Amino acid sequence: MVTVDETLLHDPVRLEAVRRARSTLPALPMPLDAIARFAARLLDAPMGVVTLVGCDEEYFAGVHELPASLAGHGRAPIAYSVCQYMVSVDHPVWSGDMSTDDDPLLRHHPLTVEYGVRAFLGVPLRDGDDRLVGSLTVLDTVARQWSDEQMTLLVWLAELLHPTSVRAGAAARVPAAADTSLRAPATAQIIDADEADVRDGFLTALLDSLSVGVIACDAAGQVVLVNRALREAQHLPATGRVSAEHAAAAAAMLLDVDGTPLPVPQTPLMRAWRGEHVHDTDVLVKAGEDRIRTFNCNGRPIIGADGRLRGAVVAAHEVTAVRRTQKFRICHAAVTRALAAASSAAEAAPAVLQAIATALGWPHAQLWLVDDVTDSLTPIGQWSAPGTSLGDLTRHTVSKGEGVTGRAWATGESMWVCDTGTAEAVTLHTQHAQAVAEAWRRHGIRTVLSVPIRHDSVLGVLTCYADAPEYQQDQLTVLLDGIAAQIGVFLALRRAGDLSRQLARSKDDFIALVGHEMRTPLTSIAAYATILAEEGDGIDDDHRQMMQAIERNTIMLRDIVDTLLDLAGLDSGHVGLDIAPVDFARITAETAATVNDSTRVHADLPDHLIMDGDAHRLRQIVTHLLSNAIAYSPPGSDVHLHLTVEGGIVQLRVTDTGIGIPADERRHLFDRFYRASNVRHHGTRGAGLGLSLVHTIVELHAGAITVTAQQPSGTTVLVRLPQHTGLHQR
Repeated sequence: MVTVDETLLHDPVRLEAVRRARSTLPALPMPLDAIARFAARLLDAPMGVVTLVGCDEEYFAGVHELPASLAGHGRAPIAYSVCQYMVSVDHPVWSGDMSTDDDPLLRHHPLTVEYGVRAFLGVPLRDGDDRLVGSLTVLDTVARQWSDEQMTLLVWLAELLHPTSVRAGAAARVPAAADTSLRAPATAQIIDADEADVRDGFLTALLDSLSVGVIACDAAGQVVLVNRALREAQHLPATGRVSAEHAAAAAAMLLDVDGTPLPVPQTPLMRAWRGEHVHDTDVLVKAGEDRIRTFNCNGRPIIGADGRLRGAVVAAHEVTAVRRTQKFRICHAAVTRALAAASSAAEAAPAVLQAIATALGWPHAQLWLVDDVTDSLTPIGQWSAPGTSLGDLTRHTVSKGEGVTGRAWATGESMWVCDTGTAEAVTLHTQHAQAVAEAWRRHGIRTVLSVPIRHDSVLGVLTCYADAPEYQQDQLTVLLDGIAAQIGVFLALRRAGDLSRQLARSKDDFIALVGHEMRTPLTSIAAYATILAEEGDGIDDDHRQMMQAIERNTIMLRDIVDTLLDLAGLDSGHVGLDIAPVDFARITAETAATVNDSTRVHADLPDHLIMDGDAHRLRQIVTHLLSNAIAYSPPGSDVHLHLTVEGGIVQLRVTDTGIGIPADERRHLFDRFYRASNVRHHGTRGAGLGLSLVHTIVELHAGAITVTAQQPSGTTVLVRLPQHTGLHQR
């Protein structure tokens, strides 16, 4: 059973020790987040935490992968603490599976219920006066068995938190546990007389094993500790004490986030040395010709037990890749805006290239497009940072398969030159390519990256230039591939738009041709055929019938041409609607009254129905729908015509009992020249343009048309139009 000693937790002397530890423990040379992370990794657990336990709250001094909603404020109610158990009993405590534990305190613990924690192992922490202040704990979200070796290792690691003022609960105090779910290790490790040497060696090895950079100074502000990660980042000697000259040179490598030199008093270490708690501060590091790297720094002053300043410590975590990814999110948005605002790739290029180069932190970028006609690569845009220039590089030509840009074009794959200063960086096949490489070096270019712009095929190439060697090839390739995909979609849409405009112009030319070259001769043929048919002298009955057939078919052909021209004009916008208030009921009634056929038309119409529309076009709708219904219905059958308005929607319904339309062919009914298979064998003449014209007119009125089967036979056509369209008269 777990134990909570309320008297101990509320002891004023212990709480004062906790208060002092909250000031001294976070200022240790070893970052406490790193201790928590190292503990979790050593014990193969996903979470680790260094806590200080008060009476009502526990305080998070070091955290690794704890949920942000729990640890984000740096403290949590004591109800969420398992560390209180180590403090209450003054020995290591563990649980292999809280969710199935017999103790309801563990089975219903908030960490289990709300965060899914199943197992934990913790050791108590004591200060230099032997008072219990907190714990070092690892947690897991799966059930597990903790070994004695893991317990011993956690005790030893906790000893490193502070060699003089805060230490782990001594192993000699570890009693046997009272049950099987919470128990102490069976063996105890006693640190011998060489404890200090072992601890110092372990601490050095631990610091040098971290990917996080650590730097510390003494009370005089002199650098006394720099771990391996930070030495490598700032090109400091791999071992030994850091001299004042080395420290000054390292400080000179620091830049502010805007790229300007960072004054020594404003460096994170000096700010912490002056007593400031430095939190989440980015600093740029440029060592020699290396690329600029970004480090996120957290620093604290080191305060001794006597309250005096002992120095300062800063932990620096490299976030170059993270910050670059964040910049590319902004870049994506900027490229999207530039492409949306531009009418051509050339117009968009300057803004697009500036956004890309700025996100990379590189000085130059170029955009090339493929000319399919000449099979050449043409530069359409270039951007250089202020005060820089590509000079003669902007004028060089690109041959397919040669050089970085040419090979990206030929292969459709990204091409890198990671360091132009090395002969083996790129294979140069021609004298011209060698001249380009020489121009790179002349302009201080150290890295070149060419990314193909694709959309089914290679449409262009994006080439970017850096003034320092670049090593994050995989990340940058992925990021720039995303940008290139944006540009590729834009180019493909522009090409499709250009093709559409060309087709539209071709259609307009065809319409003009039809209008002029076909209408005039058809009119002449029809006129002369009529004259000849009306002249009785010299023409027998057979010839008269021939002349009448010529006249009849000429008129039909002219109607087809007129309908085609009408459709084309409506589609292209050359012919508009004449919108005005009209009485659709009167138009429908007048049209139905003109039907002269054996088919009976039953019109169910209101007396008046005023709506916004083009009277001529609405009459065409009714005429074509009635004509179709009558044409494909048996003689003597009924056609029903209904006109209603409800909720501002006018509905015209035409129902017949004719031959119907095959279900799988209805989706094609509004295609030009389409006639259903049963109609083609019915013997009724037609061009398949009437429903296409009706569909176009309905859509221009912001309406919709549907065709459904009528039982047991026939068809129902429903036209729905807004009573008040809001369309302007044209």
